[in-house]
Amino acid sequence: MSNRLRRESKNDKIFLTLIYIILWINLMIIVFPLIYIISASFSSPDAVTAGKVVLWPVDPSILGYTAIFRNNQVLLGYANSAFYTFFGTLLNVTLTVMAAYPLSRKDFYGGSFIMLAFTFTMLFSGGLIPLYLLVRNLGMIDTRWSMLIPSAMSVYYVIIARTFFQGSIPGELVEATYLDGCSDFKFVMKIVLPLSAPLIAVLALFYSVGQWNTYFNALIFLKTPSLYPLQIVLRNIMIQNIFDPTMLAQTDAKRMMERQGMRTLLKYSLIVVASLPVIIIYPFVQKYFVKGIMIGSIKG
Repeated sequence: MSNRLRRESKNDKIFLTLIYIILWINLMIIVFPLIYIISASFSSPDAVTAGKVVLWPVDPSILGYTAIFRNNQVLLGYANSAFYTFFGTLLNVTLTVMAAYPLSRKDFYGGSFIMLAFTFTMLFSGGLIPLYLLVRNLGMIDTRWSMLIPSAMSVYYVIIARTFFQGSIPGELVEATYLDGCSDFKFVMKIVLPLSAPLIAVLALFYSVGQWNTYFNALIFLKTPSLYPLQIVLRNIMIQNIFDPTMLAQTDAKRMMERQGMRTLLKYSLIVVASLPVIIIYPFVQKYFVKGIMIGSIKG
């Protein structure tokens, strides 16, 4: 018996060693591009163009960031993305909770049919052209509403929230509050929402990341550059190679590089600037993330 345990223990150690090796390899594959982008964004255009940057900045410079924050279009795109993310996430979480909680109640008449209708939209949709016609007929083309309303609620997150409410809010608690004269609205505000902090934190994180990174709706519905989110500005620079010479205004002539080199530097700097808010937000919801990510995996 002891020999078998030692053999199993040895096999376990070999297995765990292989797992650690695989995880470290995956970590390096993920981390290296991030380190490279950050290092390239703090390097000189010459070093980036020549391919001298590997892990550490070469000829350290903040020329890329200086050029970014000197450009009004980038700053306006940053402000627009912050606006869409804040109000979009607020609308997303509010509508998701408002839809999911009634559907989690067994005494909600017609809940099964409504849930079936919601689920149907996950499998079948009208397509892009009907969506565009609907947004146009509602008068939301080239307005901020086109960035908020069409993506106001995700059925997938409604299902997750509904499962959470079913497993976390017992029917006995609802009945007890009714006996004390508590209304449905007060019950949701005073009891359901405080008990749902992990759910709300995870929903806010997922929705906010989606809102911050969204570009397709802006690409389809927006025409005015002053309404463009940061991702569209980033796209214009990275894909269409749109470059505004004013981004180099007041720069020493000796440090001014060829336009292609500056484009490359701006790409890396913009990636860092665009990713920074998500990196800042994540630590504040990290304590809820592990618990919230398991929402819906076990019921009861």
